[in-house]
Amino acid sequence: MSLFTDKAILIKNLTKFIGQNVELQGWLMNKRSGKGIAFLIVRDGSGYVQCIANQHVLGDEVFNLIESLGLESSLYLKGKVIKDEKQVGGIEVHIENFKVYQAIQDYPITKKEHGVEFLMDNRHLWLRSKRQWAAMRIRNQIIISIHHFFQDRGFVQMDSPIFTGNAVEGTSTLFETEFFDKPAYLSQSGQLYGEAMAMAQGLIYTFGPTFRAEKSKTRRHLSEFWMIEPEMAFYDLKMNMDLIEDFIRFLVLSVLENCKFELEALERDTTVLKNIIKPFPRISYDNAVKILKGEMEVDCKNSIVLLEKDLQDVKEKIKELEADILKREATIKEPGIKKGVRIFHEEKIRLNKTEIKDLQEMERNIPQWIESAMNFEYGNDFGGSDETVLTRLFDIPIMVYNWPKVCKAFYMKETEGSPHLVKGVDVLAPEGYGEIVGGGERETDVNILIDSIEKHKLPQEAFEWYLDLRRFGSVPHSGFGLGLERFVSWMCKLQHVRESIPFPRMMGTLFP
Repeated sequence: MSLFTDKAILIKNLTKFIGQNVELQGWLMNKRSGKGIAFLIVRDGSGYVQCIANQHVLGDEVFNLIESLGLESSLYLKGKVIKDEKQVGGIEVHIENFKVYQAIQDYPITKKEHGVEFLMDNRHLWLRSKRQWAAMRIRNQIIISIHHFFQDRGFVQMDSPIFTGNAVEGTSTLFETEFFDKPAYLSQSGQLYGEAMAMAQGLIYTFGPTFRAEKSKTRRHLSEFWMIEPEMAFYDLKMNMDLIEDFIRFLVLSVLENCKFELEALERDTTVLKNIIKPFPRISYDNAVKILKGEMEVDCKNSIVLLEKDLQDVKEKIKELEADILKREATIKEPGIKKGVRIFHEEKIRLNKTEIKDLQEMERNIPQWIESAMNFEYGNDFGGSDETVLTRLFDIPIMVYNWPKVCKAFYMKETEGSPHLVKGVDVLAPEGYGEIVGGGERETDVNILIDSIEKHKLPQEAFEWYLDLRRFGSVPHSGFGLGLERFVSWMCKLQHVRESIPFPRMMGTLFP
């Protein structure tokens, strides 16, 4: 007899059925049992619910089957939805009928702490864990909100090619391939094509995969990632910055409104996210350098002094956690300690050790950040540590604009009266997450653009079609790109950007 049912209720909808009998299908995420009773945490992709199995109700055979099941066993159950505010979602299900699709033993990912390499090798299974589930659902909400934002404002979604014959920002980070016996590249960005489409539609956005061949394994880098790139005709830098601010605020507020459970599952402190209603500080590159080097204060706060205090706080926190571990280890060794109490202290010790590892990394990094900040050379782009130092003074994204021309892409528009500067803007997220948006106003003078292409040592013939946009009906226009994975990482406060995409591709990672 088939166990499949088309009458199963999704867990996320169970609150509508309090007091009623329902059918559920899902997977066993966790289990604990006592005398004649078992508590099962069941997930079905839409949410989590505690289900109670009573040996007296189900009988010995079914109860023994439940007792034997390992994590990720797939199952069907029927039971009554009971209101219980102490449980996840405020309900639980009392099981009256129970069957198994597949009984599993020895599921590879257990409650013990696994190394990152192991989890990456088992990414196809790691996606089932609660944190990864929550991050992917927040990613989904962000994607939905991106389309709502632009569609409601009259933008047209258009698609740029993935195979390209030219670079966007230089050739050093391109994946080269062959396209019918001709060299081609995987796209770094859809922006150049976006400009062409904006000249036809006025307001457009592209949303697709982009590729960078940087040999980097930092927590901020992927080789394949998704970019949202709007392009707007008749927009200058200020209008562009206004749109960016509205866009980011819209996305954050949509997550706060629609993903409360997911944020709780991630244990995300939403205090900083709620600050999004405040205006974003707009800081020129010149002033940003001064702030970074400790030569300019923000609200009476100095970046270098603040980092030195952070370092002291980190050292004290490590000592505090180490003392707590010793105390708990002594408690565990006491005779007659109950199993539940021992498990509680062991879990606290594990969490403390994990936090100590993170703090020790900060203890190593902060002195390097301070040195890098104090020795920063004007004209350089900000590195990851520089962005971390700069944003440490803010609890909201900041906009850094008017960048030196030498460190920005060839298509950026020169600043009037200061040709060594261009009208670019980077948006840096707080909490050490760095750049999440890069954009600016585009150069409209064909001669300046040709000169810039030459100085960047790019082949002009490959950009003739792009130059045509300046020859035929050129108008002021601007745009930007938001990296989806970096934005998801900030929203979820993930340690590494690899957790922000279902199957990350980065140096050394091609499977699964």
